[in-house]
Amino acid sequence: MTKAAGGSQAQGSGPGEQGSVASGLVIVDKPQGLTSHDVVARIRRLAGTRRVGHAGTLDPMATGVLVIGVEKATRLLGHLALSEKEYSATIRLGQATDTDDAEGQVIAETSAAEVSEASLEAAVHALTGEIEQVPPGYSAIKVSGKRAYRLAREGAAPELAPRAVTVTAFDVLAVRRAGDLLDADVTVTCSSGTYIRALARDLGRALGVGGHLTALRRTRVGPYQIAAAATLDQLAATFAVIPLDEAAGVAFRPVHLTGDQARSVAHGGRIAIGELDWPGGPPGPVAAFAPDGSLIALLTDQDGQARPLAVFVP
Repeated sequence: MTKAAGGSQAQGSGPGEQGSVASGLVIVDKPQGLTSHDVVARIRRLAGTRRVGHAGTLDPMATGVLVIGVEKATRLLGHLALSEKEYSATIRLGQATDTDDAEGQVIAETSAAEVSEASLEAAVHALTGEIEQVPPGYSAIKVSGKRAYRLAREGAAPELAPRAVTVTAFDVLAVRRAGDLLDADVTVTCSSGTYIRALARDLGRALGVGGHLTALRRTRVGPYQIAAAATLDQLAATFAVIPLDEAAGVAFRPVHLTGDQARSVAHGGRIAIGELDWPGGPPGPVAAFAPDGSLIALLTDQDGQARPLAVFVP
């Protein structure tokens, strides 16, 4: 497995092995056809533990970066600063589907033969920046306690409310034409919660021809790049995790504690921000390390006090 950052990697237990399991992150290159939960189930078998979770779901059709937490690292997942993601995708214009991707049924066809590259670029530009996006009807969003995709399959597709998302970059790399269809290869950098399927749908609507996603690959989640990802076959041959301390150091700004401060934080104590070498930068958790470099906790600034969000020592 390629490392996400410098330093060594801790080995986890092999398939079916019992005993101590290393805590850390696994950056998986998810294959097409598997759900994110399928990948978690595979990692549970490889790691020999059920304490495995993932951050950021990928649809079965999609491939690419899926961040998996093992043992104590599952407690990092909810706090990881994974607010920005990058994708490469192919959008087909001229056809709309009920799921907004190639796994659905075609529900409308309108020739895209007259769509110019200039009009395509203008429509892409209009979907860049801070936008209001309606999630796909076939999504995992809960409506009155039920998943939207289950309601849609039952013939009662819900009206989902638009949500604010940020599309930092939306670039067209190549255009291919085949009769009435136009395929556009694009890259997208966006905030967490952005649906690329919805971008494809809205791009087609803006151009008056309909559109859907035919390919999607996530190439970055937060600080974790596709180059750091391992396939399930690679992990089956050699299972390894990015150690907890290293993973936290990559994903969060660090703050270094004295021995007394580390002992206090380990017991849930708070420390005045002024007593710490508190890192600058945007709001969000910081990783607190003991003098020996071990991860003690994630801290947040609450009214001038460093408050533990999650503690990682016994």
